[in-house]
Amino acid sequence: MRILITGGAGFIGSHLADKYLSEGWEVRVLDSLQPRVHPEGLPKYLAGDAEFIQGDVTDLSVWNRALEGVDVVSHQAAYQDYFPDYGHFSRVNVLGTALLFESIAAHRHTVRRIVVASSQAVYGEGQYRCPEHGMLLPPNRPLHQLESKDWEVHCPRCQAPMTPVLLNETHPSPLSPYGVSKYAQEITALRLAAAVGVPCTALRYSITQGARQSLFNQYSGIARIFALKLKANKPPIAFEDGGLQRDYVHVADVVAANWLVSRDERAIGEAFNVGSGRVTTVLEYARRLAAQMGKSIEPEVPGLFRVGDARHSCSSIEKIGTLGWKPERSLDQILADFLAWVDTYTDLSRFSSDAQQQLMNLNVLRMSHAS
Repeated sequence: MRILITGGAGFIGSHLADKYLSEGWEVRVLDSLQPRVHPEGLPKYLAGDAEFIQGDVTDLSVWNRALEGVDVVSHQAAYQDYFPDYGHFSRVNVLGTALLFESIAAHRHTVRRIVVASSQAVYGEGQYRCPEHGMLLPPNRPLHQLESKDWEVHCPRCQAPMTPVLLNETHPSPLSPYGVSKYAQEITALRLAAAVGVPCTALRYSITQGARQSLFNQYSGIARIFALKLKANKPPIAFEDGGLQRDYVHVADVVAANWLVSRDERAIGEAFNVGSGRVTTVLEYARRLAAQMGKSIEPEVPGLFRVGDARHSCSSIEKIGTLGWKPERSLDQILADFLAWVDTYTDLSRFSSDAQQQLMNLNVLRMSHAS
């Protein structure tokens, strides 16, 4: 059996390559080696037994070549950013996926199964319960509310504070450009898969962490930013009041979910959350990371907020649990494995810059006005 893993030189993709090679599969990796993520070219951690093709998923000729003789496609390649690159989100995440199916339809490739990586971002501001009006999918919190340090989500009908619930697959409501593109990607994949007769599954990842996360990528998230701050004996900066709720999942558990749905007939045509199902606030994350590093540095909470951020996002994993999957690794193990990866670098100074000032210049990151 041969699998094509797009984005296979990246964080999740390279771990998938290791898994399928260990199971005796032939692995072909397609990756553009985007300079922001891979400024030093092909990473050394990519398994030498994997065939490598450098190319862009928005190029149909690349798909035509990469799909030759492939049985399974693991489509992990994606574009994510906080900048308003609306067209690029759609080109990579939606057009790139459409071209996969265009190539299959035109060249009668032998693909038997496709797994598409989606995101928790498809849920937008999230899913909430109002005491009076029940279950609601609220819009983004208004800018004036955030500027006044009113962080929680209010009912759009009665303005009462609402309670977040675990995100259920049946209620996507994307709001950010990235979230919109990932939901459009899901729809494109599942509908076109049915049209060309290839079974397909979408996986909505929560915040995935572990070894091989790019330390070059300034937008790779809380693990990189907080760890580098603490390594420099500086306090990590928590947005809003630090009470934002998230769930974090180990990359090995994400790999296990991909392996499962690529072989389980019950997963065909479905989208599944892949997360921890456990709520962790940003402040708790910062403190547990500091503890793992032997630091007694408290996070700073200056009142910064990022426009478009969801207040609370924690996914239900009940649906994928019916297939027999559950996360096996705790947050402490996630942090330990990520820090072990960071410790493989002797010089962290080249990773020390962050995107905070750039985001402030674009008004994506702002300071609240309330004292």
